Amino acid sequence: MCALPVETGLLTAPPWPSMFIRGPLFIWTISGPDSGVTVHKDAHSFLSDICMFRWHTQKKGKVAFGHIDGSLSIFQPGNKSQKHVLRPDSLEGTDEEDPVSALEWDPLSTDYLLVANLHHGIRLVDSESLCCITTFSFPSAAASVQCLAWVPSAPGMFITGDSQVGVLRIWNVSRTTPVDNFKLKKTGFHCLHVLNSPPRKKFSNQSPTKNHYTSSTSEAVPPPTLTQNQAFSLPPGHAVCCFLDGGVGLYDMGAKKWDFLRDLGHVETIFDCKFKPDNPNLLATASFDGTIKVWDINTLTAVYTSPGNEGVIYSLSWAPGDLNCIAGATSRNGAFIWDIKKGKMVQRFNEHGKNGIFCIAWSHKDSKRIATCSGDGYCIIRTIDGKILHKYRHPAAVFGCDWSQNNKDMIATGCEDKNVRVYYVATSSDQPLKVFSGHTEKVFHVRWSPLREGTLCSGSDDGSVRIWDYTQDACINILSGHTAPVRGLMWNTEIPYLLISGSWDYTIKVWDTREGICLDTVCDHGADVYGLTCHPRRPFTMASCSRDSTVRLWSLTPLITPLQINILADRSWEEIIGNTDSAIEPGAPPLLCGKVSRDIRQEIEKLSGNLRVKKLRWFSECLSPPGGSDNLWNLVAVIKGQDDSLLPQNYCKGIMHLKHLIKFRTSEAQELTTVKMSKFGGGIGVPTKEERLKEAAQIHLRLGQVQRYCELMVELGEWDKALSVAPSVSVKYWKKLMQRRADQLIQEDKDDVIPYCIAIGDVKKLVHFFMSRGQLKEALLVAQAACEGNMQTFHVSTPKGPSFSDDIYKEDFNELLQEACRELAEWYFQDGRAVLAACCHLAVDNIELAMAYLIRGNELELAVCVGTVLGEPAAPATHCALELLARKCMMTPAWDLAADLLLMTPDSELQLVKLCAFCPGCTEEISDLHQKCKLPTVEECMQLAETAHADGKIFETIKYYLLSQEPEKALPIGIDFIKEHISSSDWTLDTIYPVLDLLSYIRTEKLVLHTCTEARNELLILCGYVGALLAIRRQYHSIVPALYEYTSQLLKRRKVSVPLKIEHLSEELDAWRACTQIVNPSSEDSPYTPPSDSQRLVYAALLKRLKEEPLRGIVGPDYVTGSNLPSHSDIHISCLTGLKIQGPVFFLEDGKSTISLNDALMWAKVNPFSPLGTGIRLNPF
Repeated sequence: MCALPVETGLLTAPPWPSMFIRGPLFIWTISGPDSGVTVHKDAHSFLSDICMFRWHTQKKGKVAFGHIDGSLSIFQPGNKSQKHVLRPDSLEGTDEEDPVSALEWDPLSTDYLLVANLHHGIRLVDSESLCCITTFSFPSAAASVQCLAWVPSAPGMFITGDSQVGVLRIWNVSRTTPVDNFKLKKTGFHCLHVLNSPPRKKFSNQSPTKNHYTSSTSEAVPPPTLTQNQAFSLPPGHAVCCFLDGGVGLYDMGAKKWDFLRDLGHVETIFDCKFKPDNPNLLATASFDGTIKVWDINTLTAVYTSPGNEGVIYSLSWAPGDLNCIAGATSRNGAFIWDIKKGKMVQRFNEHGKNGIFCIAWSHKDSKRIATCSGDGYCIIRTIDGKILHKYRHPAAVFGCDWSQNNKDMIATGCEDKNVRVYYVATSSDQPLKVFSGHTEKVFHVRWSPLREGTLCSGSDDGSVRIWDYTQDACINILSGHTAPVRGLMWNTEIPYLLISGSWDYTIKVWDTREGICLDTVCDHGADVYGLTCHPRRPFTMASCSRDSTVRLWSLTPLITPLQINILADRSWEEIIGNTDSAIEPGAPPLLCGKVSRDIRQEIEKLSGNLRVKKLRWFSECLSPPGGSDNLWNLVAVIKGQDDSLLPQNYCKGIMHLKHLIKFRTSEAQELTTVKMSKFGGGIGVPTKEERLKEAAQIHLRLGQVQRYCELMVELGEWDKALSVAPSVSVKYWKKLMQRRADQLIQEDKDDVIPYCIAIGDVKKLVHFFMSRGQLKEALLVAQAACEGNMQTFHVSTPKGPSFSDDIYKEDFNELLQEACRELAEWYFQDGRAVLAACCHLAVDNIELAMAYLIRGNELELAVCVGTVLGEPAAPATHCALELLARKCMMTPAWDLAADLLLMTPDSELQLVKLCAFCPGCTEEISDLHQKCKLPTVEECMQLAETAHADGKIFETIKYYLLSQEPEKALPIGIDFIKEHISSSDWTLDTIYPVLDLLSYIRTEKLVLHTCTEARNELLILCGYVGALLAIRRQYHSIVPALYEYTSQLLKRRKVSVPLKIEHLSEELDAWRACTQIVNPSSEDSPYTPPSDSQRLVYAALLKRLKEEPLRGIVGPDYVTGSNLPSHSDIHISCLTGLKIQGPVFFLEDGKSTISLNDALMWAKVNPFSPLGTGIRLNPF
């Protein structure tokens, strides 16, 4: 799901016009001295309704209108207004309507206008002489244009999108018929826009061989003979295509392929969303657009869609268990049951007539009962075959209903009369058992708590959420904070007091219902929030849906961090799992109280052996969000030697271990060839037999199984493709195929894309070719096939003779495989999907890099779980993750937990010293922590510090002073040591960083004392400078300039005595910028300038000082989950870069300043102190 940035503007002031159906035209000027609203003096009183209008892009004030009757109206300042002109000739003198469906000014002309009418077709007209220049003809009379766009990179060319079927047509103004036609989708276009293509990265042949191999996805090469259409070359450029079924994609017209396609989506408000009861990876959504769609939340793609034409669908409810049915509620057409597998409606309910049904609820305790509530004032309970059991009459419209999860016969309703009612369906009475009053506006949704029997909540148009206790017959809490009507409501299925609400104020709020406290407010949706849901098997992953037509997935695990760490630290069950009564006590720490956690405990208690491994995996799968965690654990199991037969059925759908890749893809190809077609017709068409055979053939080809590919191509009638690769099987086979081809020539008459040829042998070129196109999974597949010996290679003769043999090639292929894997992992990582990036590395047994990517993605809990299970190979990274988690605990604060984590690492004394030094507790708490960490008492530390100082042991002196009752004494000793070192010319980072890092753990309340002002300022400056050097070493490029600027500003504004000069810092930064652009040349906007000799010298000295990062895998920037997600309504500007933040935001200690979470993580890893220069430690982990 993405939002495209749109720029609007007319000359200097950007106005936003609006109009009524026949005028007038209002012009809204939203900036500049003339801001306000004006009325166009001529554009009013039209004789026919307006379909659309377009401002001229170059001629100020010139505007054209298209009308329902097929005519145009054109206005230009200083010229006579032309109303209702240029109607299609065939319509003149008639009353027939032929609406203008598309309208675009020629970007290279002041007067030419391209206009499409729904039935008449396309014309190029002259707005000055009011004549038609060209009328364009369609191949079929049934075709009609929905949208059109000029191609800026190809003068005289334009494209159109059909309204009924997704056919993209390319035209040239010099001919009346299309240059080419591409059927891109089965559904019609909604709109089109052409982007100028960036310069294409040419694929260079790096192989010394003179053989050249091409592919249909290479740069276009004209074939020997050109058809009439091919005499016009296709324009370079990318078309943004939007379709009526919500599909959106970027089509490369030159290469004739999709660069990106999201096949389906909603085009309107999404009112409801629910997870499938037996599958936490499937989410159903109901929309204003009249469809229900089922999404795979791991791939974020729609896998099923209902047939449509239902009007507005307000609500949905899954059938219990694995019944694969969804009940839907509509605005005019009653309710229905949709069988997903059959792809059709199997039942309809019309008891409410034409009244809108606002909510439908399928009982999960009694699968035969379905409840609906409607604007007619009734809540109706019926069986699934339509037999009415109850009709509960309300005094006004009923908007919400919910079955109790603890009593199968209890149902609650929310009504327009501001009341909540509870009914007992096991009796014949139609009167409610309870009526709860208190809301001051209509009640919409109601939700029973899954964990607290008799407790329910209600959301109202008064902006509040009320918590009701059925047993006490009372409202026990009012949650106030929303500024608009409340719609979405969701109880957490593990933490009994956790409630989530969504509102028309665009926000989602997380509540602790014990004391009515709002724990968090999220503002990412760009419109009203309607539906909220989670799955009991993944209770801390929530989905929300909105009028902004997006579904968003959220992780709630930050709310239970101490609980997660209790699991990692192997604490007792009593600190992980509890009962509802104790968990809802005010101030009680979060405990898991739901069915999933209880089931995990019961299963673990049945087992013997290494219980910790199972415990970590099962809790990790429960707590981790989707998007790769299941995939990751499957790969861990493979590496640990689990039998392949135990792998889940969906293993082959994700990133597989490469020892399985070829086997599974071969099996997939065979399945595609032989599988019988189902009669499913549920909106998303199942691929045809031809499509399956083509897909199978492509897999066989990439696996080097060329003869099977040829036979499948013959079966499809694509002889040219078969013949082009047949010689690589044998000349004999090729001749035989030629004879068969002669018998089939009559079937050759196909309008197909140019066949391509893969001459197997130059694997390196093929892999690099796929990589250059971004087809990284294809590159990985081919490289693995080569490693397994499936590729025939051309052995170039060399002076070395026979010794230059298969082993050399095998080694080359392994390098290629690793390279392809790294590229794919980096692509996932930069897309904010660190878990999938880690999967790529685990697939080739690279445990070190897999762990590093989890750490760089801040998936610390998952890294510890996986690292613990993998054991020794993952140990260094596991210890790193544990240290970062311990830092996270310092801010919770959970000092005991932090100590437990550090005690799980070897040689942890120094880390425990830092923990105890920073702990701000009372004397007794600090003493207890010292004892737990096996460190001397506070008093003993003072004596040890003085002894070490007398002996000249600087590091020991600092360490023990920090642990004493006077930690500020460590500051001057440590700072003087560092200043002395950096005054010399041959110092290195590794000599001063351990001391500086230790000093930074001085207790905050001591550091901010007035008496420590100078020492504090010097410490902040030194940490800023050393942080910049560490950022260079770790390749944290985005924060290097900010760290240098931070250090320079502190030097400029604060009174200090350190051997650093602002000019020197500026010189270093310039040298770094100049020399690192060699590695990453910048774009054409800022041309590359080679560094000067002096800059090279400065940078060389800098590198000599830095040396190499000890844990090499963690080098490179951090990207957390969601780094590339758009935020519609909650806009923040980074105080480091001055740019809008994309993805998660981190607030600094003033509560106003923000930086991106990625930058915050990198900053904290190299400089522990806040960018605001306050001396407060930064802790974004």
